[in-house]
Amino acid sequence: MYEGNINWILAIASALAGIGIGALGYHLLNANVARNQKVRQRLAETELELSQVRDNLNDHFINVFSLVKGIQRQSLELEQQVTLGAERLSDDPRLKQQLAGQPETDSVDTTPKDGSETFETPRDYADGGRGTLSEDFGLQQPKADEEDQQTQPARY
Repeated sequence: MYEGNINWILAIASALAGIGIGALGYHLLNANVARNQKVRQRLAETELELSQVRDNLNDHFINVFSLVKGIQRQSLELEQQVTLGAERLSDDPRLKQQLAGQPETDSVDTTPKDGSETFETPRDYADGGRGTLSEDFGLQQPKADEEDQQTQPARY
């Protein structure tokens, strides 16, 4: 009888160990599933927020575009109103030409009023086809009669 009990005890102990290992495995596997489910839920929420932001951005651009169009239309109306008022009330021909968009025919004096000279902007290149590395850069060309008097030795 004692040997029969040992078999039953081993069978019960093996069953309890199997149940314990199975429960531990189920718990570990379910923890990853729950974590994955939370990540999926956060991803879905983020995608929903992104689509809402895109929709709001599109609405914003549509509103800005309509406001810009309104400003342009009002600007044109204001320009037309000023032009009509100037044509009716002003007798200055230069003003009428300027409002009509025609360039002025009078020559404008571009010299400064204080009498100072205007200087060109410095450049990093030389005029003409020859650059600063040419041998005769900055030298004055001799006149025809001086050329006969000054003979250059041959260069090798």
